[in-house]
Amino acid sequence: MIIQPKVRGFICTTAHPAGCQAVVRQQIDYIKAQPHTDGPKKVLVIGASMGYGLASRITAAYSFGAATIGVIFDKPAGGVRTASSGWYNTAAFEGFAQADGLYARTINGDAYSQAVKEQTIDLIKKDLGKVDMVVYSLASPRRTTADGTTYSSVLKTVGQPYTNKTIDLKNRVVSDITVQPATEEEIAATVKVMGGEDWKDWISALKAADALEDSAVTVAYSYIGPDITHPMYADGSIGKAKDDLFAASRQITAEGTQAYISVNKALVTQSSAAIPIVPLYISILYKVMKAHGTHEGCIEQMYRLMNQKLFNGAAVTDEENRIRLDDLEMQPEIQSEVQELWSTIATENLGTHADIDGYFEDFYRLFGFGIDGVDYTADLDPAVAIPSLA
Repeated sequence: MIIQPKVRGFICTTAHPAGCQAVVRQQIDYIKAQPHTDGPKKVLVIGASMGYGLASRITAAYSFGAATIGVIFDKPAGGVRTASSGWYNTAAFEGFAQADGLYARTINGDAYSQAVKEQTIDLIKKDLGKVDMVVYSLASPRRTTADGTTYSSVLKTVGQPYTNKTIDLKNRVVSDITVQPATEEEIAATVKVMGGEDWKDWISALKAADALEDSAVTVAYSYIGPDITHPMYADGSIGKAKDDLFAASRQITAEGTQAYISVNKALVTQSSAAIPIVPLYISILYKVMKAHGTHEGCIEQMYRLMNQKLFNGAAVTDEENRIRLDDLEMQPEIQSEVQELWSTIATENLGTHADIDGYFEDFYRLFGFGIDGVDYTADLDPAVAIPSLA
């Protein structure tokens, strides 16, 4: 196949194996080039195939020399359909890791399910004994619980409708959008999907199976953002889920395993692309932070998390015991400039007020497209094996 991007809504339905491999290689090379510190040696990453989860796995492996087990939920290629980008990312990571003498194994399945938890624990017990770090980085629109009930999350406000600017990225048009509030049932379902219940279930299962070191650390990821995005995020339905995630961190810690929430920077992900208002904010933020020389992607964020905030001495936290990787994003001078641009942005001045090209560059990179040095005219076999699943 000659593989080209096919975009539908806020996702790309194709992925490029060579492009994904090149992106993984770039992230590995970045970590190899940084100063290293001492850290965990046996790491479980739940949600390991894209974004912050993939970057966490790469950082643990190549900064700490850690053995890693990743839990993913991705599709292999089939017929004229490419594999998902997460599948290609994982295949590339395992190939590079094993070539560099690093243990890397992957479980592909629904991380919410008891079956995948048991399969993962069996692999840990067989190959590693116990793990000393658990990264929880799931991002899913729905969850089926043990009783067979399926819950779906929503991206809505809470209490009142909210009107603000948004962008039609495809047509590069700025307009107003009004987002309606979620019902109580929708809020509860969103908390079920994106809250802390499953994180707690994972830690409890690992402890019960004696597959978690007494000194282990676990971390999950969240976002707060500025006032512009609060009605849609921090104060919205997803924010209620993140509040529950934060409460879970405290409960996990109280039960004997040190748990942290890392509040990360706004970046282009499959999840953030779906949230009204947020892509326009990210486009403006990119422009401002790049001008200041403080822009970071997932791999730079995860390097700072593990080598500067979490394991280089005592963990660096705020008064709520959260790790603030959004510290550069939330600098007053950055947010002041973002707010100034936001107040006057319109379709006519997108080129001067926002980094739309940078947004699209990151979006297409998620699926392995637009990478220098990759031949996108090459006829490729889309069927690529993940070594540990072959």
